[in-house]
Amino acid sequence: MTARVRQGRRALRKVLHHSVLCLAFHSPLWCSVNSPISPSATNLRDLLSREIKTAELLRALIVAGPMVAAYFIARETALLNLGLVAVSLLIPALRQHFPPKVIVWHYLAILVTFAALFLAAPIKPLFAVLTALAGFLAVAGTRYGEHFRTLGNWVFIPAVYLACEVREGVSTAEALRHAGVIVASSPIALALVCAIRIYDQRRQGDAATSFGPPAAEWFLPALATAMAVFAAAALVEILNLAQGQWVMWSAASVVVGDLSTSTDKLKQRTIGAFVGVPLGFLAGIVLPQSRVGYALAVLAATLTLISFSRYILGFGLRCFFIALAASFAGGASGIAEERIVNVLIGGSFGLIAVALTEIVWLRIMRKARSPPG
Repeated sequence: MTARVRQGRRALRKVLHHSVLCLAFHSPLWCSVNSPISPSATNLRDLLSREIKTAELLRALIVAGPMVAAYFIARETALLNLGLVAVSLLIPALRQHFPPKVIVWHYLAILVTFAALFLAAPIKPLFAVLTALAGFLAVAGTRYGEHFRTLGNWVFIPAVYLACEVREGVSTAEALRHAGVIVASSPIALALVCAIRIYDQRRQGDAATSFGPPAAEWFLPALATAMAVFAAAALVEILNLAQGQWVMWSAASVVVGDLSTSTDKLKQRTIGAFVGVPLGFLAGIVLPQSRVGYALAVLAATLTLISFSRYILGFGLRCFFIALAASFAGGASGIAEERIVNVLIGGSFGLIAVALTEIVWLRIMRKARSPPG
């Protein structure tokens, strides 16, 4: 075989390889003569890699996706709520590198809190008190380690959300059935999350051995959270607000530090709600009602809890998908209004609670430092 023939074959292989790339990606970005990726494609890829946590998104899809598949097979709406349980277990496990035994305790804490709030829901004063207690304990755990804050948040959020969600607009018997389905099926979520952590530990050996240093100031944030959640829960129960879990969730989520930090958190949530909800509503107008669309929108909303680097982007998309899911279910307009109003009401309770605790604490400290007169 002559050298000229060999050179010709090599040139032909290069042309065929380049043609396959062009056909595979079907984009001029991949058909440049000098480089397979243009600068604009590189910039887009870099932007997406900064904004989207690909590894977390993939893992969340692994634990939440089967719940959507089960929903399609069994036609059981309660199964969609398991996605929230799975992602709530996954978030602290990934962020703090918890071993499976901690994930199991986290799972049990979610079930116990959910059961207590669900059973207390018919007794409105008791429900408000227990919800406030759950909010207090979610933050008070930082007394024994800062990582307990993440763990506590992701006990409080799914427990409160599910306790309200399963009772929304259904009879007591139907609510009990939904709760039973969630509890009975929840070990699937636990098993999936534990499997992911076992896999990651074997590859990376990154299991946490402690919950971090204890927080020096834990009581004021815990008290502010309890005050905000109690006020939100009381308002929800007195006025019978629909989707009341959003008010309580918003009240707790705003309490993240001092007044300045909490105000910034509320601004981000407000912007996300005002942008995401109307866009989701508008998208829902042009799309027909669909069971498949509803399930996928719920899944997407759940995935936004873990998949984005910037909170405002994740929350805005979460509001978008919630409004879109409501549209697929046939109730977008009411849900859209409730989402925005509930975010503002709950966030306002959170800010007021933070401000009150700061003012009272400053006065106490001032009196303690002043000489006796």
